[in-house]
Amino acid sequence: KLRLTLGQELPFSFHGYSTHFEVVPNEPGAVVPAETDKRPINHMVRITVLSEFLQHYVGTRLEEELTAVDWLTIPGQKLRSLVAGAVFHDGLQVLGPMRHRLAYYPHDVWLYLLSAQWRRIGQEEPFVGRTGWVGDEVGSAIIAARLVRDMMHLCMLMERQYVPYPKWFGSAFAQLECADRLTPIFQRVLASATWQDRERHLCAAYEMVAAMHNELGVTDPVPTRVTQFHDRPFLIIQGEDVARAIWDAIEDPEVRALPFGVGKVDQYVDSTDILSYTERCRELGVLYGSSGARKP
Repeated sequence: KLRLTLGQELPFSFHGYSTHFEVVPNEPGAVVPAETDKRPINHMVRITVLSEFLQHYVGTRLEEELTAVDWLTIPGQKLRSLVAGAVFHDGLQVLGPMRHRLAYYPHDVWLYLLSAQWRRIGQEEPFVGRTGWVGDEVGSAIIAARLVRDMMHLCMLMERQYVPYPKWFGSAFAQLECADRLTPIFQRVLASATWQDRERHLCAAYEMVAAMHNELGVTDPVPTRVTQFHDRPFLIIQGEDVARAIWDAIEDPEVRALPFGVGKVDQYVDSTDILSYTERCRELGVLYGSSGARKP
């Protein structure tokens, strides 16, 4: 009833912005402001209470403490929206406590994510050279770009920032303290025409992020110089070793029971058709075995 009342009584514009929205043709679910002089206005205002909104948006009302798997099946882009989005009024004093509870991952969940991200790097860092060695420069460039993305994701974890929707990933990375130092290196990686140049610039980035890891103090210092990949002529930072060192620092039994290296949903899924749908993300709790998340 209140929604219909707003549709009949809201002004057609506010401070120069239309209050009416229309669906974008051929883009299901996308809406944009549109001028109109007809009522009811499609204002897109949703009236709800916090617990119902959270149930819809992240699959929990926050009535209990989140389990480790709860944290792993809520995409970072949704957590970032909850804690960083603008709040214009909190008359009931419920948004502040909610944002405080969700400010960032619990310590050992954070370590688990750091470990998983280093393992991703360790799994692919030799491939830039191995693909280039057999003449596959396109394959080498694709792997290099994936490693750049993985290191950017790692940096967001190290600076304790939730990873946003892909459209805003580069913009969010640019706000990190490390961005001024790493962005020029990443740009050189992406612009390289040969695998040797890609490897050289990636090595500079590897050494920088390894030094950043040591500054966290969560493990004994790890080597910050690249070394050879077994007896092959390729240089890597040994990401798998860093992943294992972080894993060994985890103490929480609930987190220790998780499968090594899997990480959270947005570390192994990048499909919008998964990450934008709470119920689909929550179903991925089965990947963690008996430690599954509470059902929505």
